[in-house]
Amino acid sequence: MGLQWMLLTCVVGAEAAVAALLTLPAPRAVRAQIVGLTSMLLQPFAAVLPFAAFQLLDIYWKNEHRLICTGEMCTSEERVRFEKSIFKSQRNVILCVSVFILYWSIYRICKFNKDIKALEEVEKRIKDE
Repeated sequence: MGLQWMLLTCVVGAEAAVAALLTLPAPRAVRAQIVGLTSMLLQPFAAVLPFAAFQLLDIYWKNEHRLICTGEMCTSEERVRFEKSIFKSQRNVILCVSVFILYWSIYRICKFNKDIKALEEVEKRIKDE
């Protein structure tokens, strides 16, 4: 079970690094190369989105079927274990949601850069005429 969360953690880290790289100021030629490479890699990296969605569904199902430890019947050890599992679930939900948000952000940044490049080409063509 820990391997899948480690995989999502690595994906979130990689997406955050790519988003930071895309937003740093760079010369136009370098930025065009970074955006082109990132755009090519976006489609294969979209495979992580269904995986994160499945993990969210798994967390939801486990939350709905979790034994609730409230009242005087629970020992302090059981209550601590219950609260620890709640905190892990919340952390994992944040991890899954951040996969979607970072992927969408990278997609939009690449799209904006491509649109800006297309508008610059149109402006250059109009000036040449």
